[in-house]
Amino acid sequence: MAAKNNALNKPVNLSPALEAVIGKGPMTRAQVTSKVWEHIKANNLQDSKDKRQINPDAKLGAVIGNDQISMFKMTAAVSKHLS
Repeated sequence: MAAKNNALNKPVNLSPALEAVIGKGPMTRAQVTSKVWEHIKANNLQDSKDKRQINPDAKLGAVIGNDQISMFKMTAAVSKHLS
């Protein structure tokens, strides 16, 4: 069982671009990941042929870039908007 004070549960501040996608911070990293996926699913941004690929819309593109990105690299791109 993970400790309550691990990095995923520590509140972090969000960049303005990320706040435009998922709402006002601070949030935990786990909440950020969950909210980003909510946005992806709500806006049908997963590639229809390869669900591991994300096709960003304008809002998400401001955070992770406008090119298609794998869901694994997306996490690293989102991390740059946390402090």
